[in-house]
Order: sequence, then structure tokens, then C-alpha cells
Amino acid sequence: MNQPISYRPADLSRSIFAALGLEIDNPLAIPTAQGPEVLLLVDGFGSFIIDEYASLIPTIATEAVRYLNDFSSHFPTTTVSNLTSLGTGEKPGSHGMVGYTMRIPFASEGTPQLLNGLKWDPRIDPETWQKKATLFERGTRVGITSSHIAAKRYEGSGFTRAALRGAYYLPAQSDEEILEALAESTRSRTSFTYLYLSDVDEVGHAYGVGSSQWKGALQRIESLVKKIKKSLQTGARFWITADHGMVNAGVKVVLGEGNPLLEGVDLLGGEPRARHLYFYGDMVDERIVTARRNWSEFFGDRIELLDAESAYGSDIEPGIKDRIGKIIAAPRDNTVLIEAERKEAQSRMVGHHGARTDLETSIPLLQLK
Repeated sequence: MNQPISYRPADLSRSIFAALGLEIDNPLAIPTAQGPEVLLLVDGFGSFIIDEYASLIPTIATEAVRYLNDFSSHFPTTTVSNLTSLGTGEKPGSHGMVGYTMRIPFASEGTPQLLNGLKWDPRIDPETWQKKATLFERGTRVGITSSHIAAKRYEGSGFTRAALRGAYYLPAQSDEEILEALAESTRSRTSFTYLYLSDVDEVGHAYGVGSSQWKGALQRIESLVKKIKKSLQTGARFWITADHGMVNAGVKVVLGEGNPLLEGVDLLGGEPRARHLYFYGDMVDERIVTARRNWSEFFGDRIELLDAESAYGSDIEPGIKDRIGKIIAAPRDNTVLIEAERKEAQSRMVGHHGARTDLETSIPLLQLK
């Protein structure tokens, strides 16, 4: 397991907005902005890509400067948590988007008990579930223009409203559309543009890290980065980062099938690399002890069993802790933890993320001039 790293996506977004003039701390000590700030977030673009696949991304690998040598995802290493941290400048234990799926503490019996942070749930108001003001909203109040460039399908979604509200949404998919949107979003010198690309993550899930399809997605990113670099005005600052890395699936364990891993567990959440085990009702403490013993005997040192504080820190805000499992199971190797009800779909996925291995946590923070 990797050692804790000081700086994470929440620190980056806070620092960029501080450089633009928002009265907020600047943990990365980013100098005062001299023009528009542009942040490209490539979903699934772990640091290992720059180290191992540099020939596919020569502009990114050789011309971009590493602003930090050590930059890391928040736990869990999943899009829901890390993009919300980027949007709010807060840690997951503060903003409450604690995993891909998370318990709805107030759900009535007989109704869905988990919120899927990306697909959302019409019963849940995004701005009530995630109450923190975003940096986009805070920046607007002081004259910082914020834009969000991403595929049309994300516009107005529950997740976008929860994590990234307050920015002017510019839907764009092709390189040409993205460049047109960037030209619009960077007209003001006091502006922040967040550009999100999902290609690497989506192809990695479907075909795996190192596949020909995944390499093709990297080449598309390289081509677009070259075009963006040429298009930006003098004084613009161009950042490149990610939300997490990825590992290819190894051993696939279907929880509860031929094993006691769900014995006494009331609800299973999270995702295949970061499973939340929920317990409520009677004899909770005893059932937690039994579950820890069962998991430890089954996996040995291959897995770490965390509680809320060891996973999210000691400063979890009131009301958030009930969304977090009493046990969070994160593999140390490339094991994936499959739900029996979704066995076919989850077993079909090749690439995964969510745990605390270096391949999942280490992400680049690059500046391209």
C-alpha cells in the first residue's frame, strides 16, 4: 500500500481559485493568475501512464512539467468522490460523496437503500445530499467566470448538480467542439475552465489497461492536448490531472457465494475495489467482529479492513458517517469483490479502481506551457 501523500484534488482546486482571487487557502502555492486557468481532468489517467506509456503521449510526457512529484487521489479512488472534492475543495468526509454507491440513511424499508453517485436517484435532491457550496459558486460571487466542458450526457445530471454546480456548462464531445468551447470559456482573463474527458476510464473498464483500445484512447488525449496547447491565449495556464488510476482485475471473488463474507452484513455498497459493509439493528458490534474475522481468514494480508476514520480521517462531518460502512474492504492486490446480484456485469469489467494501491492512488499534476 502506498504511504499517505499530502496533496490531493481538493488542494488543487482550492489553490487555483485562490490564484484567481478567491479568498481561500492556497496549499499548493500556485502563483497569482495572469490569465485564464484551464484544468483538463482525464478520468483514469494514473501516473503510471506517464512512466510506462510515454511513447504514446510524447507531448504530455516530455513537454508538460510536473508541478508536484507526489499527487494523490482521495480515498476511495473513484470518480464520484474525487470529482466532488475537485468541485468543492473539500474532502469526501466533508462533502459526503463517499463512494460509487453509498447508503441512504433515511431510506424507507422496502425501497432502494443505496445511492449510485453517478446514476443518481430521483428521490434525492442533489443540493441537499451534497450541501457544500462548490468553488464555481463561490468564485462567481467574486467575479470569477467558471465553465464546465464535458459530454452532453452529463449536463444537468444529479451528479453534476451535486458535485460541480455553478459553472456554465458547455457540452462538447469532438475535438473541434472542445476547442470551440475553450475559445468561449477563456475569453475572460479571470476565468476557470474545467474540461473533463472520460475516454481512458471507459475503455479501461471495458478492455483493460494496456489493451489496443486503451492505447488508442491515450493517443486521442495526446492529439487533443497538442491542439489545446496551440489554441490557448498568452497568459493562460494549462493544467492536466486525473481522478484516479486503474488496475486490471485479478482474482474475482463473488461475495456470499461459497464463502461467509456477507454473514451478518445488512447491506453491501461501494464498488469492487472498495466495498462498504453496513450493519444496523441488533447485535451490531458482535456481527462486525464476526465479519472482520471472516474476511481476515478468507483473504489474509491481501485486503485491508478499514473503519470510517482510517478511511476518511477523523474530521468526518455530522450526518456523513451513516453513509459510510462500518467496515470498508480494500484489496491490496488486484482482487475484485463482486456482488452476486451484478456478477455478470462486474465480472465482465477488466479495469477497476477504488482501493489504495499506488496504481490507483498516484495521479499526475502537470502544467503545460
